[in-house]
Amino acid sequence: MKKVILPTAFFTLTPLVLILSLFLLSYSHKGNVLSLSKQTPKIAFAALPKASGTLKMNISSEDMRIKIVRDFFKKYKSTLTPYADDVIEAADKYEIDYRLIPAIAMQESNLCKKIIKDSYNCWGFGIYGKKVTRFENYNQAINIVSKTLAMQYKSKGLETPEQIMTKYTPGSNGSWANGVNHFMDQLNINL
Repeated sequence: MKKVILPTAFFTLTPLVLILSLFLLSYSHKGNVLSLSKQTPKIAFAALPKASGTLKMNISSEDMRIKIVRDFFKKYKSTLTPYADDVIEAADKYEIDYRLIPAIAMQESNLCKKIIKDSYNCWGFGIYGKKVTRFENYNQAINIVSKTLAMQYKSKGLETPEQIMTKYTPGSNGSWANGVNHFMDQLNINL
């Protein structure tokens, strides 16, 4: 066997080559496991620019029907204005057209301007001859009239003003239904 003799330059350069290699590796692999020193990334902080010419919006989730009914009541200066929410709630509860209650009230009493004193009956509901149906308040009246329209009219196929008129005001020549339709048209949602 022949003995291999390495030059002395090999032993002097080897540590230098190793150190240089490690240095280059650490420089090229920032943040990697091979890194010899922990380097933190450079972060720059800056203040946000002032908001100029920005647009601010408020999004409301109010049911559009409430606004339409409230605006209708306001337009005619009705005492029912604070009850727009109750009208929509009752219409939804009894599954009737939300426009019926305001339109019938307009047709029957000019939105409560012409009612029997302390009756809260803006709908001419159960009023004939000397008989007068009275309610404790407008909320009760809205609820009972809506429930009656659902149970005694809609459930029997009487849904349009013309159909409702045959039982609600059987003596009408059609003018009642025409008036209710007219006011229902004013309450349409125009999107």
